[in-house]
Amino acid sequence: MELSNLLKPAAVKVFGHVTSKKRLFQDLADIAHTVYGLSASETVDALQERESLGPTGVGHGVALPHARIDGLERVVGVFMRLEKPMDFDSVDRQPVDLVFALFAPKDSGVEHLKALALVSRTMRDAATCTKLRANADTAALHAVLTEARPSQAA
Repeated sequence: MELSNLLKPAAVKVFGHVTSKKRLFQDLADIAHTVYGLSASETVDALQERESLGPTGVGHGVALPHARIDGLERVVGVFMRLEKPMDFDSVDRQPVDLVFALFAPKDSGVEHLKALALVSRTMRDAATCTKLRANADTAALHAVLTEARPSQAA
């Protein structure tokens, strides 16, 4: 599984200022609707439902909201870089400026977990995050996210 299979270039956006988590979820849902045809209202509801189980802000300015959506055929992603970091109730209490949302079919088990692990590994990489924060061009952000990474093997 590769990020280029999960993330279309049109699903990468830069936003100046998002005022709340609810507004962020609406923006993510709007992008998912435009790019992947998902129902915006169902997507917002699914994100909020998942977030109610525990915050998806994983620390170091990164959030990985995710949800399972009825009618979706494969795992897809939306990436947003926020120019002004926002409070997200992250585990380290730091504001978030990099948001990678994943949407998976309701019945996807292993595929959803594999995609989440891949995104988590990518967003945990300090060099990747530095490049993402240094770029405002969506094509460049997509390239940074989807570039092939060397294997961890020695």
